[in-house]
Parts: sequence; structure tokens; C-alpha cells
Amino acid sequence: MPYQRLEQVLSDELSALAQSGRRKGRETVFTGIVPAAGGKGPRYLLAGEGGKPFLRMNSNGYLGLAMAAEVRAAGEAAVRAMGTGPGAVRFISGTWQPHIDLETQLARFHGRAAAMIFNSAYAAMLGILPPLITPDTAVISDELNHNCIINAMRLARSEWKYVYRHLDLEELAARLMEAARTCRRAVIVTDGVFSMRGDHAPLAGIMAMARAHDDAFAEGVLVVVDDSHGVGAYGAMGRGTEEVTQCGQVDILVGTLGKAFGVNGGYVAASETLIDYLRETAASYIYSNPIGPGEAAAASAALAMVDGTGGRAMLAHLRQMTARLEAGLSAQGLETIPGAHPVVPLMIRDTARTSALVSHLRQHGILATGLNFPVVPKGDEEIRFQISADHTAADIDEALAVLQTAPTA
Repeated sequence: MPYQRLEQVLSDELSALAQSGRRKGRETVFTGIVPAAGGKGPRYLLAGEGGKPFLRMNSNGYLGLAMAAEVRAAGEAAVRAMGTGPGAVRFISGTWQPHIDLETQLARFHGRAAAMIFNSAYAAMLGILPPLITPDTAVISDELNHNCIINAMRLARSEWKYVYRHLDLEELAARLMEAARTCRRAVIVTDGVFSMRGDHAPLAGIMAMARAHDDAFAEGVLVVVDDSHGVGAYGAMGRGTEEVTQCGQVDILVGTLGKAFGVNGGYVAASETLIDYLRETAASYIYSNPIGPGEAAAASAALAMVDGTGGRAMLAHLRQMTARLEAGLSAQGLETIPGAHPVVPLMIRDTARTSALVSHLRQHGILATGLNFPVVPKGDEEIRFQISADHTAADIDEALAVLQTAPTA
């Protein structure tokens, strides 16, 4: 075959990924769900495991809404009425009413004038940053920001790209002052919740910093926050890092429908002018199909649940289960990074031990994610547990009991 030499090169690169610990390998295949029963939450069936049930502690579905009856019913009804797919991009063949309804609902949920949906939050960030960053715009990013922000910055036209130490407001101020000498505009971009550690950006301080330096730039300072791991899962009302930090409204908020809301897709909420501009300039919006009308209707139902009294109860239970796991880890003398977000990192700080413990957990029916160098810095290797509102006290205790039986070497 004419591409055999290329295949050899690619095979060598795959081997190098495996040797460095960066190869992800084959994906876990889910074949079914065992409903919650007997004081335990749902269990998951995997291909090749012979019907063995697994407790899932590696999901971004923080509220367990993917299987909620109201969410599934809304999606199914819209699919029956409007079909499974949108047919084309929105500006060519039009949009569907569930898209409009969801955007209106998202804007109201976040107290914004407008919102627009994308087919993922990753696509949203890739779509919005490049048109906001002109050749004389400085873009300033936290060093632990998500890959979508890193790649969006790479697509941007500016040469003025800065990275500040994680959560370091003093260095952020220094970068703003440096950028003011050459740039007309500054864009500060950060995750709301950092998914590897479960900590959050000091948004009140970042907003104050942006306002303090705004006059130094002819076109001002814009704050963009990707709160995909915060919205729906963080804060008593589920409004994410804005609620937790009491920072007011950031200029542009990016969120996802695919984590706490349990569906699929991403979105941006901002002023009407910003949203109008992004509809005209965000390539991943203009040239990509949106989510299907069924997904949009399902997301609307999930959003309504979070925004109601039932949502408050789910969020309260989520915080209780998070606190239970953190307390249990501490009682065993294990290191974690305490916080109210349902990402609970167990700091192992060694690649081999992390991999061994993930394997031990899986052998005993617990699914959790190991994060090793170079995904995280050397010495920060961890197991990331992710709590869901469909976890019970019995589930948390089961995971803690399995950890207690792990080999110490």
C-alpha cells in the first residue's frame, strides 16, 4: 500500500505515546445500566466484564440527569415531532423552536440578555475567542486552563499571548500592565472550575483586576470564563463559580449542556451585542450543525429541573456526598484538595502508584480516573473522583472501603 511508510511513522508515534504514559488506549464500552436499588445508586455494565456491575465515579454528569424521566421524555417528544437531526447549519436552513427556547432559557438562568448554543463547549471556545482577539489584542490565560482555551488561543491572530501562574492575581496584574504598553484590547480567559483539581478561579479578584485596568486599553478589558464544570453543579443554586465567588457577571460565560445538565452541547451567555457579533463571526457556530432539536428540548427540561426546588435538593445532596468522600479520605490519612466542588482529587504524587490504585479500584467495581504526568505536572499525579447526585452514602462508603484494602506499596 502507498501509505505503509506513513503508517510506520504513526505506529512509532503511538509507541512513544505509550512509553511516555500519554496513550489513552481503548475506551471503556458501556452496555447497560442497572437502576438504583437497595440504598445504592445506579451501576453500569461494561463490555467484556461478564455482567459485573460498576460504580461510576468518573463521570461529569454531576446531577445524574441523563437518565431523569423528565429529561428523556422531553427529548423523545421533540424527536417524534421534529426528527433526530437539525438538517444543516442554522443560517442555511433555519433553526428549530427548541433551539430558540433553550437559548432564551439559558440567558434567563444566567441573568444575561442573550445566549447562543454550540454543538459542544469546546466548539464554543474555539468559535468565540479568535474573533474577539485582534492582532493588537492581548490574551491572558491561567496556566491550568483547559485544552479548548489553549487551542483557541493558538487560532487567534494576536502575537500578544500571556500565561500567568495558576490563580496568581499579582502575575495577572503584571501581565495586564505589560500588555497595556502595546495593545488596544485585553482578553482575560480562565476556567471557572479547573477540572483536574476541583479548585476554582478567584473570579471576584479577576473582575476587580479587569475593571482596574480597563482604562489602560483603548478598547477595554474583557473577561471570558469557561465554567463548564461549575454551571449546574456548583453553588446552592447551581449557577457555578459566579455564584460561589459572588463576583457579579463576567463579560462572557461559556457553559456546557453535557455535564451537570446531562445532555449534549455547549453555549455562550453575554450581552445582546456580543452574542449578535459572535453569531456572525464564530466559525464553529456558522459552519457546524447545532445539536438536534431533541437534545435542545431535553436540555431545556434539565435546566428547568435544576432551576426548581428539586434542583436545590439535588445540589444539597451532591454537596453532602462530596463532603462524605473528602472526610473519608482524610480519615484514612489520604491527601486531597478540599472544596465544595464534586471533583475530589486523591493526590498520589507517583505515576506507578496512581496506575496501580486505579487498577485496584476497577478490579473491585469502582471506575475512577487516574491522571499522570504529563497530563498533570510531575509530582501532582492523582486519582480524580467525581461525585454525582445519584450517588448514595452507601456508594461513597463502598469506594472508601475499597481504597482501604489497596496495597500500600
